[in-house]
Amino acid sequence: MKWIGERVSFVGDKNKLTIVIYPENITWVKGVMGAWVAMWFTIGVTVVWSYFTFKLTEQEQIIIYIFMAFWAYYALKVTRSFFWLLWGRELLKLDETGLSYKRSIKSYGKSSQYFYENIAKMEVHQPKEKSMQAVMEQSPWVKGGERIDFQYFGKTIRFGRKLNKKDTELLFKLITKRIEERLRKSK
Repeated sequence: MKWIGERVSFVGDKNKLTIVIYPENITWVKGVMGAWVAMWFTIGVTVVWSYFTFKLTEQEQIIIYIFMAFWAYYALKVTRSFFWLLWGRELLKLDETGLSYKRSIKSYGKSSQYFYENIAKMEVHQPKEKSMQAVMEQSPWVKGGERIDFQYFGKTIRFGRKLNKKDTELLFKLITKRIEERLRKSK
């Protein structure tokens, strides 16, 4: 197994290349996110408990319904981001027929196959260093920040979450070189 930086590993031979992109491994961020998730669920349980315990007016019930809708949305988002930090992986496999991509948490996730002949315009996207986008993508509760993308039948496929510039460029060269080799062999 070889590494690109600290977060990208790959294993390959002439027929297949397997790449695994790991999330950032910052212990204190995982601890803070875990505490945030625990507090968020405590708030939700407390509000639901109060709904069933106290006699509320119709107006107060409506307020609780609205609050719980927002609470549920952010509970889902924050929990998924936390699980991504703990067990997330981006898996790429380049074989003789195409590129397979799977974004998974533990083993949960769906793999998608993209044939080399239909992949177009593979590009690297790195936000400017002190831009608003760069600041937003550095926050731990944001899962996004994909650095490499390509067009596949008009749809944009993105991967390489929160990779730094050097790792992104090395990964991009590795993938494009393998795709070009496969396209030459197929002709």
